[in-house]
Amino acid sequence: MKITLKDGSVKEYSEAKSVYDIAKDISEGLARVACAGEVNGKIVDLRTELKEDCELNIVTANDPEGLKVIRHTASHVLAEAVKRLFPNAKVTIGPAIEDGFYYDFEAEPFSREDLDNLEAEMKKIIKEGHELKRFTLPREEAIKFMQERNEPFKVELIEDLPEGSEISFYDQGGFVDLCAGPHLMTTKGIKAFKLTSSSMAYWRGDSDKARLQRIYGTAYNKKEDLAAHLERMEDAKRRDHNRLGREMGLFTTVDVIGQGLPLFTPKGTKMIMKLQRWIEDLEDNEWGYVRTRTPLMAKSDLYKISGHWDHYKDGMLVLGDEEVDKEVFALRPMTCPFQYYVYKNSQKSYRDLPYRMGETSTLFRCEDSGEMHGLTRVRQFTISEGHLVICPDQAEEELKGCFDLAYYVLKTLGLEEDVTYRLSKWDPENKKKYLGDDDYWNKTQEALREVLREKGVDFVEADGEAAFYGPKIDIQAKNVYGKEDTMITIQLDCAIAENFDMYYIDQNGDKVRPYIIHRTSMGCYERTLAWLIEKYAGKFPTWLCPEQVRILPISDKYEAYANEVLKELKANGIDATVDSRSEKIGFKIREARLDKLPYMLVVGQQEEADHTVSVRSRFAGDEGVKPLAQFVEDICKEIRTKEIRKEMPQEEKK
Repeated sequence: MKITLKDGSVKEYSEAKSVYDIAKDISEGLARVACAGEVNGKIVDLRTELKEDCELNIVTANDPEGLKVIRHTASHVLAEAVKRLFPNAKVTIGPAIEDGFYYDFEAEPFSREDLDNLEAEMKKIIKEGHELKRFTLPREEAIKFMQERNEPFKVELIEDLPEGSEISFYDQGGFVDLCAGPHLMTTKGIKAFKLTSSSMAYWRGDSDKARLQRIYGTAYNKKEDLAAHLERMEDAKRRDHNRLGREMGLFTTVDVIGQGLPLFTPKGTKMIMKLQRWIEDLEDNEWGYVRTRTPLMAKSDLYKISGHWDHYKDGMLVLGDEEVDKEVFALRPMTCPFQYYVYKNSQKSYRDLPYRMGETSTLFRCEDSGEMHGLTRVRQFTISEGHLVICPDQAEEELKGCFDLAYYVLKTLGLEEDVTYRLSKWDPENKKKYLGDDDYWNKTQEALREVLREKGVDFVEADGEAAFYGPKIDIQAKNVYGKEDTMITIQLDCAIAENFDMYYIDQNGDKVRPYIIHRTSMGCYERTLAWLIEKYAGKFPTWLCPEQVRILPISDKYEAYANEVLKELKANGIDATVDSRSEKIGFKIREARLDKLPYMLVVGQQEEADHTVSVRSRFAGDEGVKPLAQFVEDICKEIRTKEIRKEMPQEEKK
């Protein structure tokens, strides 16, 4: 048997060898740090026996897959600790995830004190150094095995597996868990870990199933790496838009209104208005869009024509019952079928195309309560939605234009380096979900693939992420905790015009079906605001700030001049206020800093006499005294160009 190693060298053996034995044969040191093996590109357990020629790479904690094995083993140690301290808890699943692991239990909610006690118990288990032993049972025996242990969730998982399956388990000193592996050789391989939080979850992510308690944790091979991760997590908490946005008074939620239905304060509303006005002016004045305004709801008939009723009904908020009511309505989850009728309102020729329709659309989705979070996943949201009706030969140019617009928006917001690109394709194994045949999907997917290639961006491809009518370019971003969401999307649809009898008159006077591009230029305003809060930790570019300048009179005597400055600023479209409280100037400055304001203007006797302002900024500290007209000119330019001023290090500020 020939084993080809990663460096190209070959090991020969006359009999079967486990991955661990081969690692040990290479070197004792490698065996000590080995976490798993990669055999012909597949990650396997160290206990796996190799019986024929193959390529082998020994995976260590320095490899992402090795770290994943450490975390998976840590999740099993957590499960054992829970069973020791809470014997009545029922175990479910405990996978490794990006940056850590979790395990779900049917149990009472866990407090921070419970997590601390579980950490202590986990340390005992790790110190005991139990070997993890893998064994298998036939399916029926495996079911009985877990029934005897009174673990109903494990029984359900096994019952879902095909008859005749061999089911694998891992035993770590008496605690046995259903698992496919891979795992470390012993619990002592876990060097540094931390239980970070707990929350409620649903069995199999279904709100109609059992409520569970999820414990999150993370594990690393070195204490220094764990400490660095925990520091990143603390920074994430400081930036978390759900906390910071409320602290800054941008939005709130109220139980009697409902989950996923945020209320925006004047400050938050001001920010969304600035984004919305910018996008609308940008699309209409520079990118050739016409603006539409369509209803927030429609009869089910509309969604049946579009196909959304069959493909998307579960995600819609339906008003009425088809079996009882003469007419059933639904709040719109998207704008496209409405805008199609705007297009159809008058006959179009090829000279009218491309016909680019833009709308600031309020949409509604029936989101699961467990999925909603702050502003990133809500039940009502507003989106920079648009639909381009085009001739087929215009598809390439218009798709590139949509990409360029999206990239321009990202760059202006300072977010272009924070995104990844995904080509979202159909699932050829589930063709019933989609319109069109193989040829349709191959052509439309290649068209989007070519755009991404020409634009020179790295991208991944994902099966099953397309809309039912066409593939998408999805521009993705992660929140501070690493959860990925779609921020902007560009979709090519060559099929749905048939459903709505949409056409244009070509050069020969014939009726021709157009193509449609569904796209957003910035995406959802709520989600973008959440992203901006976390990106800038609340220290927004000046043009976006709801309060751009605060004027601070040194005493009541200079309040009249402060109001004169205010009037001048407002006349130039600058969002400014006067802090007229009878407080010391140092106190006012500290509060303005805590409010993350871009500029403070201190005014007193000399400033009033010279018609100047003493400028303090978030960016450079004390910027000195300037003529009021000069300050107005400078800040207006900064706002007009949407400049993103960099903040100087604290020690360099005056």
